[in-house]
Amino acid sequence: KIMTVDIECVVVGAGVVGLAVARALARAGREVVVVEAEDAIGTATSSRNSEVIHAGLYYPADSLKARFCVAGRQMLYAYCESRGVAHNRIGKLVVAHDEGEMPTLERIAGHARRNGVDDLRLLDRSAVAAMEPALDAHAALHSPSSGIVDVHALMLSLQGEAEDHGAVFALRSPVVSGTRADGEVVLEIGGDEPSRLSAKCVVNAAGLGAAALAARIDGLATPPPAMAFAKGNYFSLSGKVPFSRLIYPLPEPGGLGIHLTLDMGGRGRFGPDVEWIDAIEYSVDPARAVPFYAAIRRYWPDLPDGSLHADYSGIRPKIAGEAAGDFLLDATSGNLINLYGIESPGLTSSLAIAEEVRRLSEPAFV
Repeated sequence: KIMTVDIECVVVGAGVVGLAVARALARAGREVVVVEAEDAIGTATSSRNSEVIHAGLYYPADSLKARFCVAGRQMLYAYCESRGVAHNRIGKLVVAHDEGEMPTLERIAGHARRNGVDDLRLLDRSAVAAMEPALDAHAALHSPSSGIVDVHALMLSLQGEAEDHGAVFALRSPVVSGTRADGEVVLEIGGDEPSRLSAKCVVNAAGLGAAALAARIDGLATPPPAMAFAKGNYFSLSGKVPFSRLIYPLPEPGGLGIHLTLDMGGRGRFGPDVEWIDAIEYSVDPARAVPFYAAIRRYWPDLPDGSLHADYSGIRPKIAGEAAGDFLLDATSGNLINLYGIESPGLTSSLAIAEEVRRLSEPAFV
């Protein structure tokens, strides 16, 4: 017989957002259990991205992405500094290849200003060349507040702090089904040791599986949105990178364009592209390098032949029909808070999202 365990809060999903939520709730004095279907934290979207701390340039004013990215960026830098998490505020250049791309670049600058990003500088060709000699650009926006972070170190820090405040983690514990009734959410947990959790508040931070998970819970006030999956492939660069900053072209539908990112060791990788898929799988087709070379050579003409190698891929969960859609924090079901469409800039936004979820959860404990 499966016993029912009463708990204050259950967080479903131990990616960077779920970890940040667990930390925020535990720090607020809540009793927290985190259930994760995989055998380790952060194995999906959280560990398959560019590891970039975004400044908040691209997102429409008053969107959740704009709000959480700008606030979250400041919180994340402060957190990394206080907890000793490796990061580097190396800055970013968003480039216009020619005069025809200037209206788009100016539109991005306008979004950034309205979002409260006040440190951007517009550079002409000579200023770009002085900053990054290998870069071929008509003009560029310089974002000094953009940076990179060691995501795995960040996730371990968030987990450790959540545990320090009493949170408990259950790996290999998929949610099979659930029911909302009488002010509680009851979750049936599968895996090696099936169990039943009855919680005053459940936060669905299941990332790629958030909508599917919500559909398995009876009593939703609002049905989950249809989701679309944008796979992004990355190629690593052999040899030395001639850039010291992040280099971004103009955005494309579904993503920010094939850009150069640097890891904490200074190694370069390019991506992600946008490949719409129906099923989750992470293989990288080496043939996709062909359009990568063409895209990269628009801003780095001297990219050597044969220098790109298939590396890894990640998948962005997008609300269907919204290629550049917003985050959706659905609290319409009261004590069940569903987080949908948490893609880029989800990493940068994670601490700000967590604070909002903590606020949204408060009525469940009244």
